[in-house]
Amino acid sequence: MQVSKLHIILKEKTLVDIDFNINSSLALVGQSGSGKSLTIKALLNMLPSEMQLALHVKSNFELIAGKTIGFVPQNPFTALSPLTKIKDQIFLSLDEISDLFKQVNLDLSLLDRYPPELSGGQLQRVVIAIALSCHPKLLLLDEPTTALDADTRKNIINLVQNLQKKMGYKLLFVTHDIASAKLLCDEICIIKNGKVVEFGKMAKVLQDPQELYTKTLIEANFANRNYRQ
Repeated sequence: MQVSKLHIILKEKTLVDIDFNINSSLALVGQSGSGKSLTIKALLNMLPSEMQLALHVKSNFELIAGKTIGFVPQNPFTALSPLTKIKDQIFLSLDEISDLFKQVNLDLSLLDRYPPELSGGQLQRVVIAIALSCHPKLLLLDEPTTALDADTRKNIINLVQNLQKKMGYKLLFVTHDIASAKLLCDEICIIKNGKVVEFGKMAKVLQDPQELYTKTLIEANFANRNYRQ
């Protein structure tokens, strides 16, 4: 899948002007305000009406949120209604839900519970199950591990990775967390102020970053130099 042009304008000011390929799994990395969230919203067709979008995609599938695109938002604690049971927030048959819950290692007994009664990891697995219910060609992850502790974060990353092998979807992981991106993605795209500043294989970029901005992000994400291994 190739995004040959993603151009977002607000009041004649260009906010994002990037292009990138998603061969299998791509991490889109940048500091707050770099354009990551706008990119996600553009792909989901969720930009505010006052913003102008030019989006050109070369792909064998059409980008349709909830059909060919699954979306896992940043915070599982706000992704679901706290006052509604889990079973009433998943609009599928019990057999379909059962299959999805097996895929994400959840027990069906959770269906009769409310979101605040679940742990962060359980909630994120529910959200992932919902995102996968449309059998997506592309899965978008918007900082999905930010609100989780280190062990749960690693478990969620392993889950998404294993599910990708089973289901074959392409993956776009939007994050500022390069350490997590390293575990999940083959390639990385670094953006700054709505522009691509570096793109390539994950290992190569981590071992030999060409831009000072990239080097700064890497050093901020790793307490030691293990990222070079």
